[in-house]
Amino acid sequence: MKAVIPAAGLGTRFLPATKAQPKEMLPVYNKPTIQYVVEEAVNSGIDDILIITGKGKRTIEDHFDRSFELEYSLNKKDKKEYLKEIQDITYMADIYYVRQKTQKGLGDAISCAEKHIGDESFAVLLGDTITYSDVPCTKQLLDVYEKYHGSTIAIERLPEYKIERYGIVDGVTVEDNIYKVNNLVEKPKLEEAPSNLGITGRYILTPDIFDKLNSIQPGVGGELQLTDAINEQENVYATTFEGSIYDIGNTKEWLKSSIDMALTHDDVHDELINFLKQKINEN
Repeated sequence: MKAVIPAAGLGTRFLPATKAQPKEMLPVYNKPTIQYVVEEAVNSGIDDILIITGKGKRTIEDHFDRSFELEYSLNKKDKKEYLKEIQDITYMADIYYVRQKTQKGLGDAISCAEKHIGDESFAVLLGDTITYSDVPCTKQLLDVYEKYHGSTIAIERLPEYKIERYGIVDGVTVEDNIYKVNNLVEKPKLEEAPSNLGITGRYILTPDIFDKLNSIQPGVGGELQLTDAINEQENVYATTFEGSIYDIGNTKEWLKSSIDMALTHDDVHDELINFLKQKINEN
């Protein structure tokens, strides 16, 4: 199976930090956001990855390409650990790129992948969402897809204040933590939301999604919404994700994500906890 990573957004909520660099390249602790996403795909058994980029996203390509000068310098200074780390980034997967020509929404970004994907089901991992778990989120989705043979969406239970920011699932339970989807509602008002089950930015989509994308009209925000195309499919499932989800879509969530991810590293955990306690006491 192949994976598609949409990473063409302008990152306006991060300005001025994203004036000259993609938001997907903003570091979460010690890695750029998109590297976590690519690693999730690879750890789920996928090594053919298409990244949908846009103008000003060249640094994403550079990050996953070789850097001969850096490799030479690290080798000359006998910094073997760093050398292996950057070489592993280059060779972890076969990564391809295509540009989304205009900003017309997530649905339009996915449609850019049609020639690369062909007549196959494929995974979608949003480039500004990180997941953390023992079993990768995409692998969990693949397990459900293999059982039900329909498009499959990762979901999480949302607090009320987040519901208007997400696509929300209207579905019926078919087994523990798995739902047959009746409808997806894009960013509903709280009082109109059919549930508190929000889409988390991970999908397995069957190839008929491209025909649906070609036939839908612009939806919320005047954009082509992926949820509208999925609603046209006949066999769609959703499953709650077992693990942590980090939305890097705004500065507050990005900052919390970076702290939380840093706390998973033993070498900085205690020092960071003590620093945070000190700052809390000072304020």
